[in-house]
Amino acid sequence: MWRIWLLFDPRRTLIALFAFLFVLALVIHFILLSTDRFNWLEGAHKSGVVASQNSPLPPAK
Repeated sequence: MWRIWLLFDPRRTLIALFAFLFVLALVIHFILLSTDRFNWLEGAHKSGVVASQNSPLPPAK
């Protein structure tokens, strides 16, 4: 394992690894935000029909 670090500079390798993981995390989060089920900012879009008006109540006695 130590011979691998002789081929690559440890600082550059770790910075590249962390940058890749950060970009991967951003991509995964944006993919989840684009779905209806996992969008935690706007919530799920309701696709059901909603009654826009209720019938009036009968007159009180």
